[in-house]
Amino acid sequence: MVFANSTPLVDSYAIYRFGNITSPEWWDVLYLNEGFATLMGELVILDKLFPEWNAKVAFLNAHLDRALALDARRSSHPIEVPCDDAKKINMIFDSLSYSKAGSVLRMLSDFVTEEKFLKGVSIYLKKHLYSNARTINLWEGISEATGINVPDVMDNWINKIGFPVLTITETADSITVRQDRYLETGDVKDEENQTLWQIPLNLMTVDESGKASVDRSIVMKTREETYEVDTSKPFKLNAGTSGVYRVLYKPDRVKKLGKQATEASSPFAVTDRIGLISDVMVLGKSGMCRTSDGLALINEMRSETEYFVWDCISTNLGTILGVWWEMSDVVRANMNAFRQSLFSPLVKKYGYEPQPDESQDVRQLRTLAISQAAGAEDPEVLDELKSRFKLLAENGDHSRILPDFQSTAYSTGVRHGGRAEWEAAKKIFLNPPTASARTHAIYAMTATRDEALIEENLKFMMTEVKTQDVMYFFIGLNSNRSSRRQLFAFFKENFDTIYKRFEGTFGLGNLIKVSLRDFSTQGDLDDAIAFFKDKDTVKYSMPLEQSLDGIRANMKWLNQSNSDVIDWLESWTASNRKY
Repeated sequence: MVFANSTPLVDSYAIYRFGNITSPEWWDVLYLNEGFATLMGELVILDKLFPEWNAKVAFLNAHLDRALALDARRSSHPIEVPCDDAKKINMIFDSLSYSKAGSVLRMLSDFVTEEKFLKGVSIYLKKHLYSNARTINLWEGISEATGINVPDVMDNWINKIGFPVLTITETADSITVRQDRYLETGDVKDEENQTLWQIPLNLMTVDESGKASVDRSIVMKTREETYEVDTSKPFKLNAGTSGVYRVLYKPDRVKKLGKQATEASSPFAVTDRIGLISDVMVLGKSGMCRTSDGLALINEMRSETEYFVWDCISTNLGTILGVWWEMSDVVRANMNAFRQSLFSPLVKKYGYEPQPDESQDVRQLRTLAISQAAGAEDPEVLDELKSRFKLLAENGDHSRILPDFQSTAYSTGVRHGGRAEWEAAKKIFLNPPTASARTHAIYAMTATRDEALIEENLKFMMTEVKTQDVMYFFIGLNSNRSSRRQLFAFFKENFDTIYKRFEGTFGLGNLIKVSLRDFSTQGDLDDAIAFFKDKDTVKYSMPLEQSLDGIRANMKWLNQSNSDVIDWLESWTASNRKY
């Protein structure tokens, strides 16, 4: 995709502007480089150059959810993180320094207006041209441009760990909003809930004529506040989803929001629909609402037409599939039926071949729909992809596998094939027609369910693969439920070799995170803790603890929501027999 290929170029330019011209004084303010580059390179600049790419919407799926996922763990860290040991430096190049920092700066820009924000940034850069700077220097520039006490508003967002969840209670003419720190395990202790953030609420309301408006002046500063709102009409907090927080509504309000979001005259923009789905699904993980509420919301919004909303839906369903990866065949069949009902109609609508002058959004939606329908084992989609891959495997004919669904076609061919298909993917990896084909071939090779071929993948990865490609093999092997535990066993057996190969790089911590991703049992947690117990973890302590926290959260979610998810899927399937 053009968007994906162009983003790194613009991002690199932004790093030059915000890293070389004005450099962070020390590693603790790394975000002044990386977070700024994320915001400017992947949102502000792209949106100015190519507004049709919807960079503001893409930013949500690419960065906000990613940031909040990590920041919802006890092992998170503030954006401005103390760094008194050189061994810790590699560990802070994470989604908090990039994605959360970029998202917090986006929230500030939205609050003060982008025009004034950029004016403040200009003041900051000019005052510290070819010198070093700290957070207060940036705040001074934006304060000068806006007349707002920016340090007062932003201090806790930068210097405190975590983010808030806003719980909404309603009367006929008002809403009461309470802020608390959010943890994905849902068990915040009093001592962990002392921070009070200054929160731009961006309250959307609808008047008698049906016209929507957003009040951007409201900043919540205390634990709990009440606001006048006619709750008989649509309303929503965090309009535009620029705020770095979650919003918890009562189940009946979620149902109303879902219905209102699908109406032709809906006041809710694409960003609002993404934020609603994401909030409900994520809060279900912590037990603050039911996961089935999120599934019902997705079911209600199946008439959605925008790619980025569907991308959010697929990501959240993928999270459930990841944690419930050892579900029974019956439950998996029900989940696949639900997924097919969502994505297979999109494949029928858009087909496999791009049409002249179609939008970027349509091309991305076609790619996503084919991938998701294949993952849900839609027999028609599987047959189509396997037939196209067969031409490649037997005759070297690439013409029927278009770039838009190349990765899915490769992986489907190998997952539902045997050694011949695996060898075909390996051949592409060794002699790829394009750089992307090489990466897609890795994911195809690692999609095999054959035990012998999984073993060959592991050996091949350690002996024949360049260091920069090892991560792709790890990702593929972890994503495959047939090889997930086998990968971690291999990681443990070869840890010394892997450590030496990746010591001193970002890769070591990332390999640990990938190896432990989606585990959700006490046995997996105990195994990981026991393995690292006697290791010197100083160079990867942060990603390790974040991974262990992830397993704990998955365990709790699975235990508390298993029957809820199974019952909802069973009920849905009983009512939709055609799938």
